Amino acid sequence: MYDELKFEHCQHSKDPVLGCALEGVASVAAGINDVSIVIHSPQGCAATVASAFDAHEIDFTKRKVGCTRLFETDIILGASEKLENLIREADKSFKTRVMFVVGTCAADIIGEDIEGLCGRIQAEVQAELIPVIAGGFRGTSYDGINLGLKALTPFIPKTEGAEIDSVNIIAPQANLNPTWMADLTWVKQVLGALDIKVQTVLPHNTSMEELKSFGQTNANILLTHDAGYAFGKQMQEKALIPLILGDLPLPVGLKNTARWLRAIGVYFDKEEKVEEIIKAGEERVADVLRRRALMIIPRYRNLRIAVSADATFGIGLLRMLFEELEMIPELVLIRSNNHEAKKILERELQSLGISPAVAFGVDGYQIKKALQDSKVDAVLGSSWEKYMAEELGIKIAFDVFSPTNRDVYLDRAYMGYEGMLNMLEIIGNDWERAFRSKKIEWEQ
Repeated sequence: MYDELKFEHCQHSKDPVLGCALEGVASVAAGINDVSIVIHSPQGCAATVASAFDAHEIDFTKRKVGCTRLFETDIILGASEKLENLIREADKSFKTRVMFVVGTCAADIIGEDIEGLCGRIQAEVQAELIPVIAGGFRGTSYDGINLGLKALTPFIPKTEGAEIDSVNIIAPQANLNPTWMADLTWVKQVLGALDIKVQTVLPHNTSMEELKSFGQTNANILLTHDAGYAFGKQMQEKALIPLILGDLPLPVGLKNTARWLRAIGVYFDKEEKVEEIIKAGEERVADVLRRRALMIIPRYRNLRIAVSADATFGIGLLRMLFEELEMIPELVLIRSNNHEAKKILERELQSLGISPAVAFGVDGYQIKKALQDSKVDAVLGSSWEKYMAEELGIKIAFDVFSPTNRDVYLDRAYMGYEGMLNMLEIIGNDWERAFRSKKIEWEQ
């Protein structure tokens, strides 16, 4: 068991660190090719949709987004006709195969029947209409990802599976690596080395043809512990595609990467090839650290550390920090809040034999309060936690996750063996910066 933190005076969120459900729905829609989005909202919500396209690095000229631009009178009197007119106009202008029609908080308040409206005019437009209610009342961006994935299920027919070894990858964007696409690339490369085909990545650069062949595969793999579980389980029931590896920490650090790979090897009967990949990866890490990081273990031994991240990396990092770097995780703060992640974390902590203080679904106030009440030497998180640590007098802060202050030009994986080295380089550089004097005045 872990010691779950309780916070007083938290009837409302202070400095929320997660976006609303609209952001999550938009991140799913933005990952589908030949799609347009009509949002029934005030104009400000268009910026939230734009951030989802930014996350997929989709060129501005390829974004097909319409907004009803609701005003006060629309909220009072209703705006169904305005939405219907925009859908028709967007259908003629964008000419996409699929159109997400997304209701926001304003549509929730009005009580717009978006599903009914889409059903009534579907025969009169070319695009397949997908109605989704995604107001902030519905939850966080992770809840929005779940809503977006659920909206895609009618497009996935039940099939007989695949003749060759293949998998689908689900929700690769639902993690805090600023260049999460590098993690996706690593997974695809390692599966390719095992002669396992990646059938569909959902949702990132996903065609409608890929979506309709989603069921022609042997398994689904979630690349997150923060969203997608309900969709994965639904695919088990509807399309008869097993969800595998969902109960394991993701491949972060040496031991978790080996455990994750071995589970794939067992499922696909590729144990021998997996062991070759593990051996090569561990030798690569040992060789680099032996030559360039001789002080790495003495430096970090018994460092009391707080981890503030999502469940994807927050859980995966614990074994690497404790067993491989000999740090002591004292505090674990997870941004999301789902039952499956809690079970995985509890099993991992029991296996490691440690009992840090833990909190799920944290906002900015709770993160700062937990750090203030703890006695940690260092914080591993994003630039938010870095600023909080400085304000609280915690000398060492590792700025690893999004949002980050770092200039990022090249995608860098955090998963797998190269991913471990990438994170250690960031951690090592931040350690050095923490001990550099900022007060030296050089005399002429």
